Amino acid sequence: MQSMTHRERVLAALNHQEPDRAPMDLGAARFTTMVKPAYDRLRAKLGFGAPGVMLDKMQQIVEMDEAVLKYLDVDVRGFAPGAPDVGGDVDLDGDRYRDEWGVVRRRPEGCEYYELCGSPLAGAITSADVARYPWPDPTDAGRFRGLRERARELKEETDYAVVFNARFSMVHMTQYLRGFEDWYTDLAGNHDLFTCMMEATTEVYLEMSRRALELVGDLIDVVAWGDDVGLQDRPVCSPASYRKLIKPYHARALEMVRKYTSAKILYHSCGSTYALLNDFAEIGVNAVNPLQVTARHMEPAKLKAEFGGRLSFWGGIDTHRILPFGTPEQVRDEVLRMIGIMGKGGGYVVAAVHNVQPDVPPENVLAMVDAVRSSQGVAA
Repeated sequence: MQSMTHRERVLAALNHQEPDRAPMDLGAARFTTMVKPAYDRLRAKLGFGAPGVMLDKMQQIVEMDEAVLKYLDVDVRGFAPGAPDVGGDVDLDGDRYRDEWGVVRRRPEGCEYYELCGSPLAGAITSADVARYPWPDPTDAGRFRGLRERARELKEETDYAVVFNARFSMVHMTQYLRGFEDWYTDLAGNHDLFTCMMEATTEVYLEMSRRALELVGDLIDVVAWGDDVGLQDRPVCSPASYRKLIKPYHARALEMVRKYTSAKILYHSCGSTYALLNDFAEIGVNAVNPLQVTARHMEPAKLKAEFGGRLSFWGGIDTHRILPFGTPEQVRDEVLRMIGIMGKGGGYVVAAVHNVQPDVPPENVLAMVDAVRSSQGVAA
């Protein structure tokens, strides 16, 4: 098969055509990059690469240096709106910070990440409290400064598939604002308040993303967004509750996206989402991530057989066992196995299951990359 450009390779796969080799993502989305210690170890192994720019303080994930991405032959490049000029993260005492939504997080001693410790709308609240809450300003100019210039640079000066990272984390954010216990209580028995919270967060995200997509919608190949609705063995709620209380907001978000771009839509949810994959396809999702193969009902062959004609899969290289604890040869074997299953007929982009964690040796990251490079004809 004739060699493809990086962009052609990704788009062929997402159009359910077999590319010249499996496309690969590392670093294009907020859920496919590396946690800072893992990236620093990779840079040290390679002997080059600038320190990563912090993308998300909570997850401690970084934007990887272009020299590293080019060396690894990654097929995609991503970008996202910037931080607001007013009301961004504020550092507090005790290794804590408050984000622009008013949510407070702290990093426990010895932990790589920041954990939720302050939910500003927890407890006995009403819709009036939600209405009075100081929501983030979705129109803040800092979010959009230089956005079109970055998109144009990637589209016109490179051959990589261009991924725009949108924000539609309504489930996440309402969980953080209410606290998980109150969120689940609302989901179970206080639907008026649950809906009120979802409406408020959705409006912020819709306006923020609408303004961004007006600027870049014609220059992007993929819109990536995430909102976890899966646990290790099941969705966060029954499929009926998802369809009644959450799906309408996801659908509104994607309906808005479609007004501004023809780009493919990549949706991230960790966990066991098997019971909801039909719903994702119905609202216009083209590809799902991370294909968490250790979760219940997420067996690759099963998903490919049942959904491979409607959905592409983006991820699947196990970060629970194979990447952190396997040998480089085991990693290579697993990557080629996944390509053989998921890549047949297209519809597969290789990536780790979520961000590469600190316990993943750099040798195993390089083994994943080497396997992808040698994957021509594996899915045939």
